[in-house]
Amino acid sequence: MMAAVAAEWLKLRSLRSNLGLLALSALPVLLCAGIAYMVVRGFDRQTGDDLLRFESLGTGLGTGLPVAYFLMAAAGTLSITSEHATGMIGTSLVAVPRRQVFLFAKIPALAAVTLVIGQLLVFCMHVATMAVVGERAGHVLIDGRTLGLSLADPGVTAELLVAGAAMPLAAMTGLGLGAAIRSAAGTLVTLIVLMFVLPIVAQALPSPMGPRIASYMFENLPAQIASGDGVLAPPVAGALLLAHPVAALTAGAVAIAARGRGVRPLLAGGLPAALLAGTAVVAPGAAASSALSWRPCGESLECASVQVPVDWSKQDGRTVTIQVARLPATGAHRVMGTVLAVPGGPGGDGVEDLRDKGGAFATLRQRFHVVSLAPRNTTDLGVIPFDCLATGPWITLPADRAAYDRVGARNRKYAEECRAADPEYFDHLDSASVARDIDAIRAALGEPRLSLVATSYGGVVATTYARLFPDRVRALYIDGSIDHQADQETRLRHRTAAVEQQFARFVEWCKTATACALNGRDAGAAWRGLVAAADRSPVPVRGSDTAYSGFDFKVAAAPDVISPGPAPDFPNWQRFARSIDRATAGDASGFADLVEQVTKSLKVPSFRGQNVTQCADGLMFADYGEFRRLKALGERLSPNFAGNELWHRLGCVGWPTPVGNPPAPMPADRLPPILGAGTWTDHGDVATAAARVPGSATIRYEGPGHALYLSGNQCVIAHANRYLTYLRLPPAGAACEPLQP
Repeated sequence: MMAAVAAEWLKLRSLRSNLGLLALSALPVLLCAGIAYMVVRGFDRQTGDDLLRFESLGTGLGTGLPVAYFLMAAAGTLSITSEHATGMIGTSLVAVPRRQVFLFAKIPALAAVTLVIGQLLVFCMHVATMAVVGERAGHVLIDGRTLGLSLADPGVTAELLVAGAAMPLAAMTGLGLGAAIRSAAGTLVTLIVLMFVLPIVAQALPSPMGPRIASYMFENLPAQIASGDGVLAPPVAGALLLAHPVAALTAGAVAIAARGRGVRPLLAGGLPAALLAGTAVVAPGAAASSALSWRPCGESLECASVQVPVDWSKQDGRTVTIQVARLPATGAHRVMGTVLAVPGGPGGDGVEDLRDKGGAFATLRQRFHVVSLAPRNTTDLGVIPFDCLATGPWITLPADRAAYDRVGARNRKYAEECRAADPEYFDHLDSASVARDIDAIRAALGEPRLSLVATSYGGVVATTYARLFPDRVRALYIDGSIDHQADQETRLRHRTAAVEQQFARFVEWCKTATACALNGRDAGAAWRGLVAAADRSPVPVRGSDTAYSGFDFKVAAAPDVISPGPAPDFPNWQRFARSIDRATAGDASGFADLVEQVTKSLKVPSFRGQNVTQCADGLMFADYGEFRRLKALGERLSPNFAGNELWHRLGCVGWPTPVGNPPAPMPADRLPPILGAGTWTDHGDVATAAARVPGSATIRYEGPGHALYLSGNQCVIAHANRYLTYLRLPPAGAACEPLQP
């Protein structure tokens, strides 16, 4: 056998066709560089969100890899067919009478040469591609991948090594087919069909069928082995990759043995080939087993329900039904798990979020199921009358202890009206109870861990879940959330700074915008003058007996100040300016009309549906002394909106139920790093919440708004998808810019 191997090594070195193939090995490198050049040219011509929609070049092997595999397979083919073409086969079989020994003696030398050349090729292809792409490689795309990958990126070296290690397998496939067909031309045509024609046909088929069929092709198997996130599991992809040369060599051995009247190679090689190929058929999927009975409930949406205890400390007691919705995964890849979207509010409905804004998850659904819920504190759930939860008392800013106590008495009266409908249920609407409901959903889904996407107040629920069930959190993305653990002073500083900065932007806009009703005047002075005058003598709402104090104006105006609407017109700022102008003339209807459209009340009420959760989560003043201290601090920090940030907390004064979910630290050492995202007005809160876990990061959106992912902000979605899919965080200081109009 050793003599036969040595002879084959000599033949391989002397075969002229191999020199030609060696020269052609530069072709895959040039192809990779050329494709990268065309992609870069197109990339450089795009702006804004269009830059996010490119396909990733990945490791840069792309089109060059199947060409490289073909060249290696051709080398294997020519090592046997050249002997048939020259008639040397007869001499070789005289020297090595055992035909299967003759065939398999070619493998060691062929494998060694193609392994070395193959590894050099894949690294050259990678380097050539990345040299062309340059710094653009790190640009994050909408699917969470980057335009290119460097050797420093996780998994890249492994993918290149596996791709190079597959080169000898391609060569052995060519060797086996060449032995079976005996014609160089016929074998090369067969290889062209296997390595080029069939993959192109598969790509032309509709998704997900096309990508699934393509995943079985030789060229796509190495990446699935290395990355583990392909259509096929790594063991299955590995078995299929080995099945190619085993099946080809079996066919070649059978052909040679048949001509020599032997049959044992068929038994020796056919059985392993069948077993390896069969692995792909019988391998179990990785999808979790769900106990939920899903039913269609809208376009692409599926619904189910989960029974949970009203009081989680009494799990054998009364239960309540939680509605759950799912946008099922749509991609050809194996499902990586479930992303659970936690709605904001408190009182928001995640089922309706998926129904109305589910398009934001379109790319993420290539890899995940997306699930949400209508939490137990959803205001229109029906257990407690919606009309009760959706209204509440008007809040005034107390001037002294007696006024503070009157606010508390009024709050208590209104809260007791709602509580009377169902005291047990009312007392368990805190975020910890919602978090435990989410864990019940996780268990029903059969998922060991969840990836959480939390919007606005949903961040309190999500961080509470992380505190209660840290080992069941795979990833945690918080968007526009508050920091539940922050002390009152920190929270006040963040919020007052945000609203003051936004008000300053409004004033600057008014100086140059003719659409501003205060253009040509000092808008800041006009606002402060209105507030001061209203505190002395409230401004009436025409046609009613309601009048606005300065505090009422601040509470009513804050939403328009914080969220001006689309640039460059900023319609909400235009409305704010008109309302100031009208109120300065003695009519507060501009503010009251807007408030009434949203709340059915002429002034902003303290919503009991929100308070029932916020108060139970401990977001309240400890006592009158803390209220006075924070009120004084706000007056120093916020010359234009002092008192506005106290409004929510004032709604909890006198609240009749105990705190069920007091702020408490998360076990940071047991949690993955958090990704946050925030706008001009909520970035500070989000950043401090995320920083509770070391190694976390927060994206800053350099513009107004709230709830960036559900709003469809493509830049933020790209970063979030990268984190949720690959657990990769953006660098410190990552920012997203608004699109230019």
